[in-house]
Amino acid sequence: MAIEVRIPTILRNLTDDAKVVEGKGDTLAELFTDLDSRYPGIGARIVENGKLRRFINVYLNDEDVRFVGGLEAELKDGDNVTVLPAVAGGSL
Repeated sequence: MAIEVRIPTILRNLTDDAKVVEGKGDTLAELFTDLDSRYPGIGARIVENGKLRRFINVYLNDEDVRFVGGLEAELKDGDNVTVLPAVAGGSL
């Protein structure tokens, strides 16, 4: 089962500068475990203590995974996952 994962610039040092990688898994948690086996360290940058890190946003087919099952969201062949760091800002 091939899942396309879009990697943000800040994590590309872990994927040999690849913008997009493929992974496999029946759930998002399994996908991140698979990615971490091939790109050591990427899992810890996305998941902490069994939960998505606070300042990481993950989208499954353009849906925020926090609203579609979190790490237990089910995946199917051809799905797209996008990992984005949260951006914070303020006024000057």
